[in-house]
Amino acid sequence: MKRRTFLQSLMVMGAASAARPSRAGDESDGDGNAILVDLTRCEGCRSCEAACAEANGLPEPDWEIDIDEMEPRPTTEKQWVTVSRFDTSRGDVYVRRQCMHCLQPACAAGCLTKALVRKPEGAVVWRGDKCMGCRYCMISCPFDVPKFEYDSANPRIQKCRMCWERVEAGELPACVDECPGDALSFGPRAEMIELARKRIYENPGKYVSEIYGEHEVGGTGWLYISPVPFAELGFPTNLGETPVPEYTRDFLTAVPVILAIWPALLLGIRRATHPEDSEADVAVDEH
Repeated sequence: MKRRTFLQSLMVMGAASAARPSRAGDESDGDGNAILVDLTRCEGCRSCEAACAEANGLPEPDWEIDIDEMEPRPTTEKQWVTVSRFDTSRGDVYVRRQCMHCLQPACAAGCLTKALVRKPEGAVVWRGDKCMGCRYCMISCPFDVPKFEYDSANPRIQKCRMCWERVEAGELPACVDECPGDALSFGPRAEMIELARKRIYENPGKYVSEIYGEHEVGGTGWLYISPVPFAELGFPTNLGETPVPEYTRDFLTAVPVILAIWPALLLGIRRATHPEDSEADVAVDEH
């Protein structure tokens, strides 16, 4: 291939890549469903842990240690949901942790093979047949959720899937279905935000005037209302409202253009400073 033809091909590929709009890892432009967690209603019974384990074939939670004696626990590859007790300015508050199911998930944006995608129902799910094991999703997640099975011969990325198969079949997520204290509510995200605002408005002094997850990193599929500031409960409160993929989208869009222009620019500089090379190229093309 002649140098001129090669450069033209680069420019065409670069322009096509730059013109292709995308929302990394997202199969839906809508907000989908969400789950509202009312922390004033959580009793720390851990039934959501058991329901999650049963529905997803995970090991049964460790019941030997009393939750009031446990340190706050992160999720693991064997436990997608954890409930922990926090000693706050208003007494004990029980908090459950799981994947936040971001509207614009950083894990999906960082996935090179689209093994992580956001489903139309709102769940962010991992697809094993597409995963290459790079673990960029673990680095990308602002909530430190995806976990890798380091001890497995066939390792997987493990995290809450918001029971999207059950939701597709018209059922509730397992944890919502089993919560005895009505601490979990499931439905379209807009309705869950409205429900949260209604409870805050109708119960002055009971809740802080904030819905965690409404705006954090562009919004999440899990929403929380709380009797105390979220910083007291170990929530990251400095994430901002900009979706994580937005920080790199402009740069990544520009990369194909740069790759297309840069060789041509270098060639132009070369020919301007070495005119004898240009004459040689013309002679070769004529033959």
